[in-house]
Amino acid sequence: MNNNSLNKTVAAVFSLIFLISACDSTKKATSIANNSLSNSDSSEFVVTEDDYYSEDVIYFENKKYRDSIHSIQLSPSQNHLGFPIIELNSNNTLKLSFDFLSNEPKTYNYSLVHCDSKWNPSPISPLEYIDGFENGDITEYEFSFNTIQQYLHYSLSFPTKEMKITRSGNYIIKIFEDYDPSKIMFTQRFLVLEDKLNITPRLKRPAQISQREYKQEIDFKINRGGYQIDDPFEDLKIVILQNERWDNRKEGINPTFVNDNELIYDYDDENVFKGGNEFRFFDIKSFRYKTQYVAENYFDTINHVILKTDSKKTFSMYSNFPDINGKYVIRVQEGTDNDIHPDYAWVNFNLEFEEPANDGNLYIFGQLSNWGFPETHRLEYNMSTKSYQKSIFLKQGYYNYCYMFVKDDEQSGDMSFIEGTHFVTNNEYIILVYHKGISNDYEKLIGFSKFKSSSF
Repeated sequence: MNNNSLNKTVAAVFSLIFLISACDSTKKATSIANNSLSNSDSSEFVVTEDDYYSEDVIYFENKKYRDSIHSIQLSPSQNHLGFPIIELNSNNTLKLSFDFLSNEPKTYNYSLVHCDSKWNPSPISPLEYIDGFENGDITEYEFSFNTIQQYLHYSLSFPTKEMKITRSGNYIIKIFEDYDPSKIMFTQRFLVLEDKLNITPRLKRPAQISQREYKQEIDFKINRGGYQIDDPFEDLKIVILQNERWDNRKEGINPTFVNDNELIYDYDDENVFKGGNEFRFFDIKSFRYKTQYVAENYFDTINHVILKTDSKKTFSMYSNFPDINGKYVIRVQEGTDNDIHPDYAWVNFNLEFEEPANDGNLYIFGQLSNWGFPETHRLEYNMSTKSYQKSIFLKQGYYNYCYMFVKDDEQSGDMSFIEGTHFVTNNEYIILVYHKGISNDYEKLIGFSKFKSSSF
């Protein structure tokens, strides 16, 4: 038997063992998991000792299951501020990094799960979208150096030669511990593209006069060239994202016109977003100095940062200042290695507010909240100071954030409630095109376009 045959045999045996051990729990997870959270799960899941070893708690989204995990980032390996997408059959990779707040290493493993356009698990098996091993090890880690908060920094570049992705579409990467898929640490979303279409976007003011100063309309054309689409109304799924937010995505849009190879999407309401506002920011690359929007730094047993008090901008005039559309960059001024030299601090947010909202909750939102609304980022009202407050444990760096309001029983956040909304706001938009024909049993991702509203 040659080496290639031996490797394939070992991979097959390993995969079979993995599938048998995870079979029952995966069936449970598949039966309940989707991109919608129930009322009781609208914030970060509070894991009990019994729940921790059950896959019943898995949701196919960006979600953290252990408080000891921090600073999760997933992006293209060559662009840490990029959207987590790679092209099928390319040499490009994604880089995943995170910190484990401890000084004792753990054994972490990962697997990939294919999903449809709505982030439900696909009916295809891992054998159909993975060539090689169906799970892998995270072997790269470093100890933090000269930090008050000790941690281990883990990193992974994937796909690998031992785990190749063979189908396009939506995926989650699932990180677990000690080779046990039920010991979930966190999950992150990413996408794989097979580029078949040419998408031409167009941003304009909405047709409704009352919305023209506050909202942004995203129209676009798709040129399918020689790619076969039997029924563009049934076979295609369109998703439009604003600043990598999945909570307020637009979907379920059909073409308004079909002209030979061109599909035209031109609506007055279905593809309209609130413009929102530029993200707020703070800089904690150094704890020695008070940078803009930092009121105080101090140390007891750990570092603390007090940000300057924020106020509502709902009815304020638009002020153009550069942002990074809700993301953050890990950096340290007094160090040379931005992975292991930055320390952590409790960052204290304070938002002036005359009285508490009675029909929803306010959250600190952005990449620092993993683009979601976990309980760790929900603000609490202080009656004595008439303000919303929250402390979040963050690694040194430069951060964008905003205040997001989420109404009771809703899953989408409203930025305009605190931040205001303007047509001229510089947002980043992403158009995704999925295809599932009669002969397909999964949704391919065949189109991708990313652009900034300022480019129009």
